[in-house]
Amino acid sequence: MANLHVLAGASESPDFPAVRKIGFADLRWALARGVDDFWAMPTHVVFLSIIYPIVGIMLGRMIYGAGVLPLLFPLAAGFALIGPFAAIGLYEMSRQRERGVDATWRDAFAVLHSPSRDAILALGLLLTVIFLIWMATAQSIYQSLFGYGSPESVSQFVNDVFTTRQGHMLMLLGNGVGLLFAILVLTISVVSFPLLLDRDVGAVVAALTSVRAVAANPVTMAAWGVIVAVLLAIGSLPFFVGLAVVMPILAHATWHLYRRVVVA
Repeated sequence: MANLHVLAGASESPDFPAVRKIGFADLRWALARGVDDFWAMPTHVVFLSIIYPIVGIMLGRMIYGAGVLPLLFPLAAGFALIGPFAAIGLYEMSRQRERGVDATWRDAFAVLHSPSRDAILALGLLLTVIFLIWMATAQSIYQSLFGYGSPESVSQFVNDVFTTRQGHMLMLLGNGVGLLFAILVLTISVVSFPLLLDRDVGAVVAALTSVRAVAANPVTMAAWGVIVAVLLAIGSLPFFVGLAVVMPILAHATWHLYRRVVVA
């Protein structure tokens, strides 16, 4: 029964929420609300989101120290794959503020007591697995083109990527495959985590609702994916520090986007 609850929620039969069609104006509205939430809770939000650039720097240092420099870009791109799960506490802060509560950083941990906690963890585990598969795939692509050795320096790596045929193939294949991973994660997670915070519907219903939301709004959701990718790329420079601002804004905006897409 516990496993059934994780998958299908508290109801005896799956309850699929209705989804709306939205447009570009709704994306602008969600981003504006995200910025508004960020400025309303700047100290608390930055305190929480500073974890992400610190972790990014640590992982980047580990990879560089291990001589696996080619994985730095896949690592930075991978933030888009685990971001929906990593931002779960920020969704909760937006939810509390929407209800008129003076949200603090403690409210981010309210998800630990959510009826959907296990379903959230299940979806988070799925995104983590997808992230690890992406990293392994990126490494395989590099090794298939350049072999099992590592570049001796950053300048050599940059030269290999931009001035050789193998480097051009690496950019083409890497970005193409990465795009497929990003589309997969966007499709199953664009509204699933906010939905689980809002209703105890189960992991499967949440993921399928996200799929239905994307299917109903393919162009708008594609535009949202581009916005997320561009902002995360900007936030990753320099050394992932910008994620301390970009991540919370995107997280808060995602909550408000959920409100526009899924019928209350």
